[in-house]
Amino acid sequence: MSGVEVITFGCRLNTYESEVMRAEAEKAGLNNAILVNTCAVTGEAVRQARQAIRRARRDNPHARIIVTGCAAQTEKQTFAEMAEVDAVLGNEEKLKSSSYRALPDFGVSAEEKLRVNDIMSVRATAPQMIRHIDGHVRAFIQVQNGCDHRCTFCIIPYGRGNSRSVPMGAVVDQARNLVESGYCEIVLTGVDATSYGADLPGTPTLGLLAKTLLNQIPEIRRLRLSSIDSIEADRHLMDLIADEPRFMPHLHLSLQHGDDMILKRMKRRHSRADAIGFIEDVRRLRPETSFGADMIAGFPTETEEMFANAVGLAEEAGIAHLHVFPYSPRPGTPAARMPQLDRGLIKDRAARLRAAGQRLHQAHLDKMVGTRQWLLVENNGLAHTENFTLVATPGLRPRDLVQVAITGHNGKHLDMQLLAADAA
Repeated sequence: MSGVEVITFGCRLNTYESEVMRAEAEKAGLNNAILVNTCAVTGEAVRQARQAIRRARRDNPHARIIVTGCAAQTEKQTFAEMAEVDAVLGNEEKLKSSSYRALPDFGVSAEEKLRVNDIMSVRATAPQMIRHIDGHVRAFIQVQNGCDHRCTFCIIPYGRGNSRSVPMGAVVDQARNLVESGYCEIVLTGVDATSYGADLPGTPTLGLLAKTLLNQIPEIRRLRLSSIDSIEADRHLMDLIADEPRFMPHLHLSLQHGDDMILKRMKRRHSRADAIGFIEDVRRLRPETSFGADMIAGFPTETEEMFANAVGLAEEAGIAHLHVFPYSPRPGTPAARMPQLDRGLIKDRAARLRAAGQRLHQAHLDKMVGTRQWLLVENNGLAHTENFTLVATPGLRPRDLVQVAITGHNGKHLDMQLLAADAA
């Protein structure tokens, strides 16, 4: 191989950072290299990263393999001890060209491979300017990094550090940069995006940032948020939901569970009633809004009744896009020291919660049939509606905005008939 290849796991923030990594590595003159940007959310994510590293070495025996990301930050020794790995970079180091110019030689010890700083010492998130995100028709912008909360199941603060925000002016400049490159849809992303601005002068909020972007850059056709914590939603965000058609009617919520006792043991800051109330408020302002949510099955001490409350919340809230995670103990987190459930029971409950999510998704697809929708056509014969429902778009040109009639669905995606096109 030649050049720089990036293998990305995990969240949209990682997708964005992978483009920064590629640019910085190429700026440093790196060649014949594979960068693996890992995720630490679950033990399974770490296992998949290790598997990908071994596969990459088999397929590219002479390439340099550099591992970074959240799992590399939290389990640096694990990756440094892999014979296939040539260097391990921390989450801060991976975004700097100097890191790629100062790589260790081949065949060094595990300790010599390490380039991982104390992430808790990082106090700022530098704006990163990119013009292209490989393989995507929508553009991601990092507005925030890290997290100040300490949910008992979550290892991510130890991989990302404390919360820090990108100054608003830098975000506006990055968005303008991407719009000039041809992107008509922008997605704002972060580890805890709704905490945006608490560390900045004047303490702006995520909602105010989104308002500012849409006011200052009228060329943005569609603006999305990657994921939010509903308890942190501010009045500016609710204004956008109510009054701004360019703000897309889809919100992905970090719910995690639907039982109040489990939510307390998770150290979440919302209750079941808070979640339901927020969803009802949003639907009252904009009825076509669809919701996604992350939920964990099999958290320590979860009883069958508690699990039923999680399923019941998803059903009562009408979650159209449910992401289910079987609980995975992460070493170093408080939940890992709590009484654990049997792994078979955890898998069974995750399967049952996914089945409920599938039923909810089918009901959502049924409701979409017969409607008219605007789509942003993607590169793989698919597109998303404004409320983030997948549509098959055979024969349509990527990056076009098109209006379609929804004619049916196959259980996974909607089918359509073209009505009008608006080339972006």
